[in-house]
Amino acid sequence: MPRHLALIVTVIVVVGLLVALNGASYVGTQDKKIDTELKPNRSTFNAGATGTRALYDFLQESGYKVMRWREPPVALLSSGATRPQVFVIVGDVKVDFEAEEAQGLMKWVEEGGRLVVVDRRPSELLPIGEQQGWRILTSSPRDSVADAKADDAEAMTAGVAPVAPTQPTNLTRNVERVAPSRYSSSFIIKFVEKEEDAEATGEDDAEQRKVKESIEEHEATNDSIPQQTTAEEDTPPPPPAPREDAPPSRDVSNVSSPAPVEHLEKAILIDYAYGAGRVVLLGDPFIVANTGISRADNLQLALNLVDGRENLVAFDEYHQGYGRTRNELFAYFAGTPVLWMFAQGLLIALVVVWTRGRRFARPLPLPQTNRASKLEFIRSMAELQGRARAYDLAVENIYTRTRRALARFGGVAADASRGQIAESVAARSGADRRKLEDLMRECEEAVSGNKISAQTALRLTAQLREVEGQLGLRLRARELRQAGKH
Repeated sequence: MPRHLALIVTVIVVVGLLVALNGASYVGTQDKKIDTELKPNRSTFNAGATGTRALYDFLQESGYKVMRWREPPVALLSSGATRPQVFVIVGDVKVDFEAEEAQGLMKWVEEGGRLVVVDRRPSELLPIGEQQGWRILTSSPRDSVADAKADDAEAMTAGVAPVAPTQPTNLTRNVERVAPSRYSSSFIIKFVEKEEDAEATGEDDAEQRKVKESIEEHEATNDSIPQQTTAEEDTPPPPPAPREDAPPSRDVSNVSSPAPVEHLEKAILIDYAYGAGRVVLLGDPFIVANTGISRADNLQLALNLVDGRENLVAFDEYHQGYGRTRNELFAYFAGTPVLWMFAQGLLIALVVVWTRGRRFARPLPLPQTNRASKLEFIRSMAELQGRARAYDLAVENIYTRTRRALARFGGVAADASRGQIAESVAARSGADRRKLEDLMRECEEAVSGNKISAQTALRLTAQLREVEGQLGLRLRARELRQAGKH
């Protein structure tokens, strides 16, 4: 642990600095970041200028049933008890609509749903109005949205007068004026005929023109003749008999027109029936955005769009980039420096592992251990003698070397008697001759075959080592040096 203390402290300091730098950069970036109409974020999670968080929170706190829809629109058909009655799409979207998603959404509307699309180009999101015999075109805003600061409401509405309702409808209930931005779009409704209807209409128009010309000619002739006062002349002439080859006239008395209805001036708000449901188009997201929701009667218009408290209103978050297909953990920390902190920590860990596992110098040979040392042999023999209880052999191994050293120390022959060796050692060192001779006798008796216990063998061995230490014989030091040389 102490060996790696410096490394641990360094890693902690580096991680702390990274956290501080990430936090400082994140706060600074968030303070300077300004939403623009060129790249807006219309999500209900966004509390910025272009977001719709204010509208969503107001609906939620006012008792409306609202939810954030984070699944593909096809799931609207199979949502069961949680099936929304109103589906709100606020452009621009981050994820484009697939053809299958658009078909599923329009099928949901056909079954009775209410689709609210707030966008300057709704026809680019969904195939709106093509199936009803009416084509809805969108006029371009008069000003370019490039670099428009969405947080400046005065700049967004500069030079644009509020618009009033064109007629009293449910969408304009309690609405006197609506404040659009100068980037709002208007809708143009154009009737589109089918080819066979166009051919039949052309033939009818030609026949009607001929009949009209004949009637006008007949009236001109009657004007030149003096009028009679008889009752017969007062009776209008019978209408001309239809030609046998004339096409049958179309009965339009029972046909319900699917034409969209304009609710505000400049045609920025229209709606039309689609099957059993309705489609509502609003041409300016500024009206429901956080910056513009509080101006004029924009909030009341937004409340009318969702059509009552009883309906479950779903805001499309799937196409704003918050779909459930994303990892929930990553989605929760999206827009914060936490993900970058984890990534940098992982990078530091990988660098440390790579550094510790990589060699930065020439390869060195592994140390070779001498397996044939005397100490290893002695250790093995001592273990065998201990297991066999051959304590006499242990005493013999030690006493034999000590006796030779004592004889050499006293200056006598190695085969001298123990009395001579003890006397010569005592004369030279001043040691107790009798104790030394008694010790030598006990060791020789043990070597000659007398039974001794482990405690006795340990005592004799300790006394021999003590004599060696007192006399300075240092037998073990010399033996260790000899073993190292070999």
